Amino acid sequence: MPEAHEPLDHPDARVLTEDEKHLAKLGYSQDLHRSWSGFSNFAISFSIISILAGCFTNFGAGFNNGGPISISWSWPILGVFILIIGFTMSELVSAYPTSGGIYWWAAKLGGPRAGFFTGWLNLIGLIAVTAGVSYGCATFIDLTISTWSTGWADGYSLQRVFWIFLLVLAGAAVLNIFSSHLMAIMNNVSVWWHVVGASVIVLILIFIPDQHQSFSYVFTERFNNSGFSDGATNNFAFWFAIVPFGFLLTQYTITGFDASAHLSEETASASKAAAKGIWRSILYSVVGGYILLLCVVFAIPNDGSGNPDNAGVGAGGVAYIFNTAMGTNWGGFVLFISASAQFFCATSCMTSASRMTYAFSRDGAIPGSKRWAALNANRTPANAVMFVAVWAAIVTLPALIEVNIGTADAPLIIPIAFYAVTSIAVIGLYLAFAIPIWLRFTHGEKFEVGSWNNGAKYRWMNPIAVAEIIIVSLYLMMPFVPGAVPFSDDFSWKFVNYAPIVTVGALIALVIWWNVSAKNWFTGPKQTVDQAVLDSIE
Repeated sequence: MPEAHEPLDHPDARVLTEDEKHLAKLGYSQDLHRSWSGFSNFAISFSIISILAGCFTNFGAGFNNGGPISISWSWPILGVFILIIGFTMSELVSAYPTSGGIYWWAAKLGGPRAGFFTGWLNLIGLIAVTAGVSYGCATFIDLTISTWSTGWADGYSLQRVFWIFLLVLAGAAVLNIFSSHLMAIMNNVSVWWHVVGASVIVLILIFIPDQHQSFSYVFTERFNNSGFSDGATNNFAFWFAIVPFGFLLTQYTITGFDASAHLSEETASASKAAAKGIWRSILYSVVGGYILLLCVVFAIPNDGSGNPDNAGVGAGGVAYIFNTAMGTNWGGFVLFISASAQFFCATSCMTSASRMTYAFSRDGAIPGSKRWAALNANRTPANAVMFVAVWAAIVTLPALIEVNIGTADAPLIIPIAFYAVTSIAVIGLYLAFAIPIWLRFTHGEKFEVGSWNNGAKYRWMNPIAVAEIIIVSLYLMMPFVPGAVPFSDDFSWKFVNYAPIVTVGALIALVIWWNVSAKNWFTGPKQTVDQAVLDSIE
């Protein structure tokens, strides 16, 4: 019998499950509530990827940088590479199913310094993806209401969208603080909302528009709305600079799948369930997202001359396609389905980011760690949730600056801040992924694989995964418009893609911090489980 003061769920007071034994061997006691099923674990990554969010909010990034071919060809090609990245990460989470996820793997395989830099890159990326998804959700909420209610507002307002963005962040935070089990249920609902919602939108796009574009248009049409290279579409710059700018559409949409790792301490049979959650969420999203995007491109309306309205779509994005091709009733309905899905996605992003903040703080890596690692009565990291929400709001403040590359009579507002935030998310997350993926490769046969692994295929998978991450990250640090090119005649700070400023600046700050201070006190993951428990397991 345990002592009267000892809680019944204390490791010494009962027989440990296999999940708890595995976690104890990694150094941690079971503090979080393990109430997530394998489906719920898959569901959170699938919800964060959210084809109804990234495919629509970043559609313009792909369409304007190459045209339809930048979507019809880039998506499946990049999707294969991202699936390879997912397989390499599935192998890692099977061996090390902890909430720290990416950071913990790097620290285990490369020591405290590797863990320190990986953890901060991962945290920056998770905060940015929470901000990007929440801002996209706010934009689509505003578009939905504006489509259905002509009296809602007079034109687009950055300030109004920003206030909606803050409300979305607040709503996601409250739901995350309330209950971990509630979040598992929400993610289960989110999967079906995405599956049914995407299917409904596909059917609407097939049957409602009066006309559709040709296969030739969808798979061969190309143009250059980037402002670079004088609009050329047949030179070296177009294929190796302009089109890669559009990679943001695919790479941003299919990200956040590390959530399956961050929620592994709350998942039953985590060694297998979290591994499957990562690669399955990627595969289903690649296939579903491609079908959805093709239907959107086929539905692009014609202009007054009977030609595809490339200019209108380039300026108005998917909302212009929906409302012009189908009318405001159907268009508003599609926008509503997407906006709702994006709220599910934002809430899941908050869950993943807060668990990473909790785990990283548990090991003392974030200033004020004791506060951010604290759990409330519902055994959820409420303080970590608020930490993520506040920083997500701060990093999105530049969205209040209007960036108009058009004229007073024909304004063209470019969401530079949104593209920058989403670029930060992609760069931070994927660079964090690259470190443990490469370290696993260098360990070779010495790496102790889990119940789910890639066998000998890691020898070619891991180098390909790292190369893809580095190449895409470099492209996403480039200027989005000519006015962002330093020392050009049209240069203005409001046009600048601040993704490299944030990521490179953060890396420089981390290097200084590590060498001046952190290396003296940060020792990597800390053991929180009692030694007696470890001895009993062994």
